[in-house]
Amino acid sequence: MRTTLIKNAKIVNEGTLFEGDVLIKGEFIEAIDTSISAKSADVVVVDAEGKLLMPGVIDDQVHFREPGLTHKADIASESKAAIAGGITSFIEMPNTNPQTTTIEKLEEKFDIASRTSFANYSFMFGGTNTNLDEILKVDPKTVAGLKLFLGSSTGNMLVDDPEVLEKIFKSTNLLISVHCEDEETIKRNLQEHIEKYGEAIPIHKHPIIRSEEACYLSSSRAIELAKKTGARLHVFHLSTGKETNLFTNKIPLKKKKITAEVCVHHLWFSDEEYDKKGTLIKWNPAIKTKMDRKKLLEALLDDRIDVIATDHAPHTLKEKQNPYTKAPSGGPLVQHALPAILEMYHQEKISIDKIVEKMCHNPAILFQIEKRGFIKEGYFADLVLVDLNNPWTVTKDNILYKCGWSPFEGTTFKSRITHTFLNGSLIYNNFKFFNSGAAKRLTFNR
Repeated sequence: MRTTLIKNAKIVNEGTLFEGDVLIKGEFIEAIDTSISAKSADVVVVDAEGKLLMPGVIDDQVHFREPGLTHKADIASESKAAIAGGITSFIEMPNTNPQTTTIEKLEEKFDIASRTSFANYSFMFGGTNTNLDEILKVDPKTVAGLKLFLGSSTGNMLVDDPEVLEKIFKSTNLLISVHCEDEETIKRNLQEHIEKYGEAIPIHKHPIIRSEEACYLSSSRAIELAKKTGARLHVFHLSTGKETNLFTNKIPLKKKKITAEVCVHHLWFSDEEYDKKGTLIKWNPAIKTKMDRKKLLEALLDDRIDVIATDHAPHTLKEKQNPYTKAPSGGPLVQHALPAILEMYHQEKISIDKIVEKMCHNPAILFQIEKRGFIKEGYFADLVLVDLNNPWTVTKDNILYKCGWSPFEGTTFKSRITHTFLNGSLIYNNFKFFNSGAAKRLTFNR
């Protein structure tokens, strides 16, 4: 059985930061102490040299585009990029081609991941207006949850029948994750802009078309329905300050039935950058104002927002360079999400322990993931070593996404992920990858 000893690390876990060692035996953490000796010549010693040791990041919202959209990305390419970014587990969304709205299609994706994924994996099951029977077949112990689109991002996956929506909320014990934007508001706003600009709608109009009103209307309705039915609701990618007031920090996360997430791009960019970045920062929901960004960070820090995720959603550069009405929304983020949030630490906007709480601990608690998200004895050894003072610049040469571009190109980050351990195996070390067969399907304590 493989044994690895990580020495001299600055271990961050559950609100504490201390210098110590971690002993890994096989897939699991066997011991954590201030000093552990290697008792056998067979023990592989990794000297962390004062680097930060944190649990592997769990990204609860990615789009890896497989099957059907693999000219943009695939599970192998994007999970590899995720590992380089310190993300050891991901939950992928159902809007692939075909969509993941039957048990058969869901298991086909699990099969692909079992053969090709570099990171631990699970998938959301997609709800539609017509597939309640399939939803009721989902095993909550082996599937992350249910994803509902309440905005127009995904065509015929839009759940826009109020009776069906309420029936789904009443009928399942699965965690329901929702994309909230009001369809009618967006349609009305878009039509007004088409009448004014034709196809040449300026990109900075995106947050006016996909407006604060559209987000708030949809989020508030979903929350109202969750309260009415008792459903377990998780609202993805908040983008407005107004929405943060819909959530509470009065109770512990384990007891919350309604939770929220913010994504890296909504914490990093603002509408002032549309003129420079163009459609490269076109996401749904839209990046909005500096004040929205400020309010989102405040809600993250005071625990109204529970999780930081990526909504990694790559498109080719050619697709993104289309005019506004034809350019798809979304962009690649998994390789650069943790370095970006660590940059906010260097800017004194967020603490290291809060980053670990929101990116590692809370996704594990919220989704009830078994034995991950913490540095604890008996837990899977999903671990990341970070050098907080080793600057590097994002360039075409070091981007790992299949699409080959990043909205962070040209950005210099102070922090560098140097090592990633997955289920006890060192699978990444300074742009070198090892043992891609270490990944496992996530399981859930439900």
